[in-house]
Amino acid sequence: MSVFSKVLRAGEGKKVKRLAEIVPYVNDFEAEISKLSDSELMGKTDQFKARFAEGEGLDDMMVEAFAVVREAAMRTIGQRHYDVQLMGGMALHFGWIAEMRTGEGKTLVSTLPVYLNALAGEGVHVVTVNDYLAQRDSEWMSRVYNFLGLSVGLILPTMDNPSVRKNAYQRDITYGTNTEFGFDYLRDNMAKSVDEMVQRGHSYAIIDEVDSILIDEARTPLIIAGPTGQPAKIYYEFASIVRTLRSSIDYEVDEEKKIVFPTEAGIDKVERALAIENLYDPTATAFLHQLNQALRAKELFKRDRDYIVDTGEVKIVDEFTGRILEGRRWSEGLHQAVEAKERVKIKEENHTWATVTLQNYFRMYEKLSGMTGTAETEAAEFASTYGLPVVPIPTNQPLVRMDNADLVYKSEDAKFQAVVEDIAVRFELGQPILVGTASVAKSEILSKYLERKGIPHKVLNAKAHEQEAEIVAQAGRLGAVTVATNMAGRGVDILLGGNPELLTNSELTSRGLSVQDPDYSSVRVELLEKYKDLCRSEGERVRELGGLYVLGSERHESRRIDNQLRGRSGRQGDPGESRFFLSLEDDLMRLFATGAVSAILERTFPDDLPIENRMVSRAIEKAQTTVEGRNAEIRKEVLKYDEVLNEQRKVVYERRYDVLNGRDLKESTMEILEDNLDRIVNANCVSDFIENWDLDHLILDATAIYPTGFHSEDLKEAISKDQIIESLLTEAEEYYEDREQRIPGGSETMRAVEREVMLSVIDTKWREHLAEMDYLREGINLRAMGQQDPLVAWQREGFELFGKLMSQMDSDYLTFVMHVEVMAPSIGLPVGTDLAAAFYQSPQGDVADLGSNGQRSAMDAFAVPGNSEIAQDEPTAIGRNDKCWCGSGRKFKHCHGQNSD
Repeated sequence: MSVFSKVLRAGEGKKVKRLAEIVPYVNDFEAEISKLSDSELMGKTDQFKARFAEGEGLDDMMVEAFAVVREAAMRTIGQRHYDVQLMGGMALHFGWIAEMRTGEGKTLVSTLPVYLNALAGEGVHVVTVNDYLAQRDSEWMSRVYNFLGLSVGLILPTMDNPSVRKNAYQRDITYGTNTEFGFDYLRDNMAKSVDEMVQRGHSYAIIDEVDSILIDEARTPLIIAGPTGQPAKIYYEFASIVRTLRSSIDYEVDEEKKIVFPTEAGIDKVERALAIENLYDPTATAFLHQLNQALRAKELFKRDRDYIVDTGEVKIVDEFTGRILEGRRWSEGLHQAVEAKERVKIKEENHTWATVTLQNYFRMYEKLSGMTGTAETEAAEFASTYGLPVVPIPTNQPLVRMDNADLVYKSEDAKFQAVVEDIAVRFELGQPILVGTASVAKSEILSKYLERKGIPHKVLNAKAHEQEAEIVAQAGRLGAVTVATNMAGRGVDILLGGNPELLTNSELTSRGLSVQDPDYSSVRVELLEKYKDLCRSEGERVRELGGLYVLGSERHESRRIDNQLRGRSGRQGDPGESRFFLSLEDDLMRLFATGAVSAILERTFPDDLPIENRMVSRAIEKAQTTVEGRNAEIRKEVLKYDEVLNEQRKVVYERRYDVLNGRDLKESTMEILEDNLDRIVNANCVSDFIENWDLDHLILDATAIYPTGFHSEDLKEAISKDQIIESLLTEAEEYYEDREQRIPGGSETMRAVEREVMLSVIDTKWREHLAEMDYLREGINLRAMGQQDPLVAWQREGFELFGKLMSQMDSDYLTFVMHVEVMAPSIGLPVGTDLAAAFYQSPQGDVADLGSNGQRSAMDAFAVPGNSEIAQDEPTAIGRNDKCWCGSGRKFKHCHGQNSD
């Protein structure tokens, strides 16, 4: 068995041992690699790529590749990977989480697996917790990668141009934050063309501070939201219009089938009220939709039956239980139509356009790994949710930090008084102090105590990343007192005596010197030497004083966060010390600790006297375990609910991607046509007996799909439903083929039109579906009151809604694609032209231009059926209520007779 097989088959306890066994192999290459010239070392990359192309695996090249990266790092940034860093790099390459203490050089460790996996040419993503670290690490480590012939890209939120982002993703290695990667994925699945998509796949990712991203931030999904696109006034306007319409005269109601449709007289009234000529113009589809919803609200949805009005809100009544469905709203503008009908305030809200949880986004990667200083407490969740085992990597130097027992006080004021006294003593000696707080508010409170004591200090709250990193990096200088939230400055080493590089850069900036200045390099070298000497001497003095003292002003609800704070001290064998000060008024103690602790302190100890007791320590640990368990359940719950949406998302995004890639939709169109005709025939012909057939309504439904020439009398001659379906399908296919031949550009233009219509329908219906799922999710937990499992109800009803979504997508697509006509000659329609967006907009809405080649806008290119320049010759005489001569299937007065006297 090979050494790699042994590693991959090793149990949790043996993984570290197996990794250590590979290190000597890398070291054996060091002498050989170090003899190579720069050009020969650079040439190794092309050799590795050639070997990979010939079928050699990355595992087989790992040892030699790691030796190459180690040598390149020495020559470019002057740092040589320790043996334990090689072990960390191997763990990352195998798709594990490498737990490495603060100060062990995780940024340098990442260069090993990043380089190796970039050889495959599919792109490697390095994910960080903030933009500062992404920029710092990309600039710092790019010196190694560029030396070896690999390109590096960086994603920042300020990059508004998609082409800039796309270029960054095309590089061998791309740095960015988890939110930027996630939002780019969502935006790619909202793109109007393949050219607008920026990511090129999800092959391999390394997540820095993996516990922060995959655990702490995983409770909140990424969401892109946007306005519904409909102002409130349009709902009030249509509610007012339908109040003037009379049933059986202006519209017909079928309460059994729950449908309402306007008559000719009603349509004429609505057209006059809106001051438009044709309600059935494709560009007026939004108005037609508003009319239908307003009529449904008026006739089919009754107050105190289907809904109630409570404190100015329309609330849905569950038809089965009679309970109020809090948080639920009808979709597609129906709820707003009912609100307008009842003259209450219409809720203007942003709808979710795209969403994904961090769990499901990062699980898309073919291989995922991460690194952090604190992961073991969450090892079970990493394994179950992401399939990531946690491997603790030994430190390069023994850990000598002294972790003192907690001190617990009765009141918060007594605790802060004790904290300040402890800080004052150490400050007088010159020992650097890092004070961790659980929140920004507590940082400000503690800062006021320090000000009253006259102790100079800096306060950080993890908002200004760059400034924060510089200050935290200098928190190890003599006499430095830094107050920060527990997460502040994460990813930045605290060097005892200070960081000479950052001190040099800071002075260069204060002097106003930049790289363009002729004496910049010489001044920088001079300053760097000066600060190296200063930091070295200060560092020795700090070590004599006991190193960095970390003071926790309260326990965080997660033990892992406390361990992160402690880990800021004692890096690379440096001395250090830590202690936590607590009070019974701290949130964690007040909400979760047992009452027995409070009882002990009440009886025995005064306010200003701390207690060190095992019972107290156990109570604190139990409280933290309780909160950790609660948060883990929240994350698990978020993931369970998102699993349903994630499966739906995959189906919709895959369908969308097929359209963007130019898939020929004609065959699909014919299948959708057949399915829809089959559906309407079976809906109106509910049995095999002709006397039970509703042929008038069948013709009405068929006309909504295409302008059929059949009348109900014609269909009475049919002997079966199958014969009706066959007749309608034959006619519809002939109509479609004829339209395809008549439009400018023929089949090529028709295929482009199909793709554009499908794309817009998918986007619009998916957004509506997400809004409906949001409403369902908000009220689903109330199902528990009815002895239902909310998750099971969510899965069942989510599945039903998704089935309706896919059916509605097909139905809307068919309606639009069967009626739209092209009148501009020789239009070249690229996918993404956004032609069909007009179908979901008001007539006043803006529509994108076709392109920069002088072609007409999308609205110019599309005309009402009958306005096409390819129509027949106009007859000399025709009645206003006769079918139009152009073949559109519509009445002459609503087609070419609109403007006639």
